[in-house]
Amino acid sequence: MGTLFGTDGIRGVANTYPITCEVALNVGRAVGIFTKENGYKTVVIGKDTRISGDMLESALSAGVASTGIDVKLAGVIPTPGVAYLCSIGNSTGAGIVISASHNPYQDNGIKIFKQGGVKLSDDEETQIEDYILNNKIVPQDDVGKISIITDSLERYSDFLLSTFPIRKPKEKLKMIIDCSNGSASKIGHMVFNDSLFDAQFIHHSPNGTNINKNCGSQHTKSLQKSLLKENADIGLAFDGDADRLIVIDNKGFEITGDRILAICAKFAIQTKKLKKPIVVSTTMSNIGLTKCLDSLGIQHIKSDVGDRKVLEEMKKSGAIMGGEDSGHMIFLDYHTTGDGILSALRLLEVMIETKQSLSDLASIMKVYPQILMNVEVDESRPDFNKVELIADTIHSVKKKLGDKGRVLVRYSGTQPLLRVMVEGPDEDLTHRYCQDICKSIKANI
Repeated sequence: MGTLFGTDGIRGVANTYPITCEVALNVGRAVGIFTKENGYKTVVIGKDTRISGDMLESALSAGVASTGIDVKLAGVIPTPGVAYLCSIGNSTGAGIVISASHNPYQDNGIKIFKQGGVKLSDDEETQIEDYILNNKIVPQDDVGKISIITDSLERYSDFLLSTFPIRKPKEKLKMIIDCSNGSASKIGHMVFNDSLFDAQFIHHSPNGTNINKNCGSQHTKSLQKSLLKENADIGLAFDGDADRLIVIDNKGFEITGDRILAICAKFAIQTKKLKKPIVVSTTMSNIGLTKCLDSLGIQHIKSDVGDRKVLEEMKKSGAIMGGEDSGHMIFLDYHTTGDGILSALRLLEVMIETKQSLSDLASIMKVYPQILMNVEVDESRPDFNKVELIADTIHSVKKKLGDKGRVLVRYSGTQPLLRVMVEGPDEDLTHRYCQDICKSIKANI
């Protein structure tokens, strides 16, 4: 990994390095060259609803077209929608998504998929980054065309609905859907339509600056309030680019990725749809998920943080189900990448087929107290393990927890944050231990 790519593409404040028109132009050129070198002719570009999306789309499109590669603009579409468009047809060599996911509107980012709808490997990111930073020479003999895919959402919604086996539910689930004023705002209505569900939508009117603002997967209070008021069966909360899903159960409690995985894994193994008894999640997963999967006879493999790392472990192990507690879930039997809307359909299928409430389904997994705090840091990112006072504090907390908990401290791959996670048997104690580590970090970095 170099200086541009983090755990999920290139990200930063829009109109500030590296999310500038100049960098976007060079990224477009690099992706165009990468596409041409691999024998393909087209790059698909999609975006979320941020005001800076149009600006970056223009720069990326110009860069790709300057290499002789055609550009197909998918417009506002979820990140996994671009991955899907990369997986159909034989001419599309790459897909670019302009999004900063769950970040505020001021930020933006550039994510890249290759042919087949999968994210780039570390080596491929390094190759493209080398092209960007060293201004690899662009062939001058050809110029690509830029055109619009007029039915991108129709294609993607048709694909999503084709994975849902229930055509005429006897009783429609009542649901509230929070689109985060992002890329789920339009396609959400297309997928969760009146013929299948009794759905009400909130935060589905994007204006360029309200994406993720007190709504969506990171801010579920308004969804909880709406669900309890309407006495709904489930609430769905997506993030800005709709690759994450957090849900609210019928009692108003938040259900995160670990418990969604547990619910879907139990259903899959009972219906013999889990090809191998393996589920992959990250080191951030709650210990309760491990205990739940063990009780079901399912092996739990833990990867490094990031949905790319989850996918790598899934492919190594042959697992078809994996994800992160943050709401990225991957169902490889259906799609090549994490997809919030697809994950919602899988969960809704379980609810309909089992005729159980979400709160009952979620009770399969006990959630152990887990406190996650973020400490703002500068871009220098010193090795905190080599700062004696911080290392001593972390060691002390680990010793006190023993085998009844764990500590994980890591830098965010997308923001200038040091993330501190402490898991333990008691919430108050766990919270205090997490605060102790954060105070040490603030005092010594």
